[in-house]
Amino acid sequence: MTERTLKVALLGAGSVGAQTARQLIERRAELAQRIGADFELIGIAVRNPAGRRDVELPAELFTTDAEGLIDRADIVIELIGGIEPARTYIERALRQGKDVVTANKALLAAHQVELFEVGRAGGAETYYEAAAAAAIPIIRPLQDSLVGDRINRVLGIVNGSTNYVLDRIDQAGITLDEALKEASDLGYLEADPTADVEGHDAAAKATILAGLAFHTHVPRDAVYTEGITKLTTEQLTAAKEGGFVVKLLAIAERLQVEPGESEAVNVRVYPALVPVSHPLAAVHGGKNAIFVEALDAGDLMFYGAGAGGVETSSTVLSDFVLAARRIVRGAPAEYVTFDANLRVADISEVTSSWQITLHVADLPGVLEQVAAVLSRNEVSVRDLSQVAAGPDAREAATGTARLIIITHPAHEGRLQRTVAELGSIAAVHEVAGVIRVEGI
Repeated sequence: MTERTLKVALLGAGSVGAQTARQLIERRAELAQRIGADFELIGIAVRNPAGRRDVELPAELFTTDAEGLIDRADIVIELIGGIEPARTYIERALRQGKDVVTANKALLAAHQVELFEVGRAGGAETYYEAAAAAAIPIIRPLQDSLVGDRINRVLGIVNGSTNYVLDRIDQAGITLDEALKEASDLGYLEADPTADVEGHDAAAKATILAGLAFHTHVPRDAVYTEGITKLTTEQLTAAKEGGFVVKLLAIAERLQVEPGESEAVNVRVYPALVPVSHPLAAVHGGKNAIFVEALDAGDLMFYGAGAGGVETSSTVLSDFVLAARRIVRGAPAEYVTFDANLRVADISEVTSSWQITLHVADLPGVLEQVAAVLSRNEVSVRDLSQVAAGPDAREAATGTARLIIITHPAHEGRLQRTVAELGSIAAVHEVAGVIRVEGI
């Protein structure tokens, strides 16, 4: 044990911040042994020192002077969230050569390149294991364990709130609105659930994972993003009847390109049908799971808690220990690089399978018209089913049938044109739903 005592500044005392502070205080001796030096939590910067916390913490630690706290620290743990003032505080620490631990996915997705450059200039390192999947260790496996391999795809469930909602619909047979209300009442969703239910949270995490997997910066606005709010009861019912579950998936993929073309990656988030036999279908409640498909290591799966103050604080503490060890040992900082600089491809270049639900006139010749559109766009059918009358009894009276088509993999551009053309057929009353299919 060195005689040096490291000074630690904590920014934010929300659910994760309060649990992190508690563990830094209660487990100080144990963590110090692992670090090789003692440390002291010198303060917690918050907007309202008198506010209620998840755990009871010493009142004397609280301050509103975040900048002064940063200036006195050796390590800064940022758990405020959002873009500002978190970005300003992190840059202040990095410029002073102070390592930063953060769980701020939104900030990293938007400004990771700039932050890493500031750290490089200041000789400081940023640790962010908790930013992608809370308690699941995925950052270091991508950054270190698999650095000598070639990663082809990262796919998974990275938002526990929406997974809880979709799992309740599948398991309990309730509607989307009912599941959303239940998730909100239980605290799985924030008062403003937009980031979760519209896929923005998952997209931010996918951006971070893609940068590590492919050594390429993928701007947040290049991530195709769909949430779960447009899912219909008909789609969700048909999924269960067809042996599927619906999951909100984040996918970062190295695309197969023609000889002579530049290699490309695509990052996307959308709800998709997953066969009940697929491991992702068994990810229940608020859990997360991430698949990594590597050239040599093969398929790897990481599973665990994707949210929660206590769970996420575990990962934050791990990063803190690593940062403290680096300082004690005088080791050089390590930096993430995006030197592969692969082309970021549009979703129209991706190959996917789709389930297309049509409401059509229940008349002879309709199937031939639909088949002609599919053939013209070079889209082949994997499975097709027709139901004479849908859940609405009025369909029977109006002679409407439901036609459910699952395609073989095809370029998204072709599938988009196909859906547009199907909607223009006079016998097609409505394109009732389009959802992608993964894992078949």
